[in-house]
Amino acid sequence: VSSTDRIIAMSFPSSGKQSFYRNPIEEVARFLDTKHADHYKVYNLCSEKGYDPKYFHYRVERIFIDDHNVPALQDMLKFTASVRKWMSQDEKNIIAIHCKGGKGR
Repeated sequence: VSSTDRIIAMSFPSSGKQSFYRNPIEEVARFLDTKHADHYKVYNLCSEKGYDPKYFHYRVERIFIDDHNVPALQDMLKFTASVRKWMSQDEKNIIAIHCKGGKGR
């Protein structure tokens, strides 16, 4: 299994009106709980907004990167160290990473 098999890239898990055109947060949580129960961590790279981490059993880490901007080196080092630590704890562990639209950051 390669490391990219353990990475999910997605758009912002949304609620309310935005859930009509973005990933509904309840559906994202249900998918992750069904397919990767207790073995996922969500990384929110969106500086503009957040959500209640309870949906993902508080396994959410937020890295504040502004849309259409390059992240600070310090933020990238923090992110990669966190991912490396999580992935090395169990070979079943995966990450779900998102920004706003799912491709910009």
